[in-house]
Amino acid sequence: MRDPIEYFMSAEVTLSDKLLEVLYLVIGLLCIYTAFANLKDKKNDKNIGTFIFWLMLGLMFVLGPWIPSLYTGILMVIMVLGPIFKQVKRGSEPEPTVEETQRNYRKVGMKVFVPALCIGVFALGFALFTSISPLVGMGVGVFVAVLILMVYSRENKPRIFLHDCRRMLDIVGPLSMLPTLLAALGSVFTSAGVGDVIAQLVSNIIPSGNIVVGIIVYAVGMAIFTMIMGNAFAAITVMTVGIGAPFVLSLGADPVVVGSLALTCGYCGTLCTPMAANFNMVPVAVLEMKDSNGVIKKQVLIGVIMLVLQIIYMIVMC
Repeated sequence: MRDPIEYFMSAEVTLSDKLLEVLYLVIGLLCIYTAFANLKDKKNDKNIGTFIFWLMLGLMFVLGPWIPSLYTGILMVIMVLGPIFKQVKRGSEPEPTVEETQRNYRKVGMKVFVPALCIGVFALGFALFTSISPLVGMGVGVFVAVLILMVYSRENKPRIFLHDCRRMLDIVGPLSMLPTLLAALGSVFTSAGVGDVIAQLVSNIIPSGNIVVGIIVYAVGMAIFTMIMGNAFAAITVMTVGIGAPFVLSLGADPVVVGSLALTCGYCGTLCTPMAANFNMVPVAVLEMKDSNGVIKKQVLIGVIMLVLQIIYMIVMC
């Protein structure tokens, strides 16, 4: 637990970390707004469960760094009860009508893509030209995009953005937390020694000193473990400790090549799993697709082909 005033006044804390906490604060306040908007939504027959979910999530973003970890864990347990018992439901925030959409398109046209590009441009700019986190750059890009949209139309008042934030969060629902939870799961697995267990199991399969078999098992393991965890960054730590280090890197392979290609192998698994919610399930919710696995079905063949190519590339390079 830290004192927020002391944290933001400390010279030992980087500007990047301070700005990131401010960004998390804003995200938390948006979640809390969504919670109360759903609580007042009489058309949502599960407004209480929805309110509790978004309120707990918002409080974790706002208070998480400043309260004991035990309390954060309690908030998380309360938060996940709603989705488990299916008590979180999309609210009744009205969507733009077809006429309104067409009118705005005639007014703005293809310039509508400029605000969207701001997010990526600022994230890349912060990553390449500053020591500040690109996540902060994304936040700045969103703020600039809001200003541009307000210039485009006087109708874009702050309440419009609040309502649209609430509508988007409602559409995505509890899936919005899955990437964060899966990333945390990777740290838990590493601390629990899962990598060491995997190393013991694989040592009975991979012939001693055979780097080609080691690379194949490592690459396929990265794809499979990413499918299980939904996050290649969470999987690479466990798989590198368990397979990459003892069966590939120890035989003289270039760690830069192995590390970068292992991640791309993991990304091949990302294409094939519902656990990668931000890639494969969120689009289903946003586009209201009838087939919940429709995105994955279109990507499986590409994922398998790319995995084979990455393995061949890793063998040649190593």
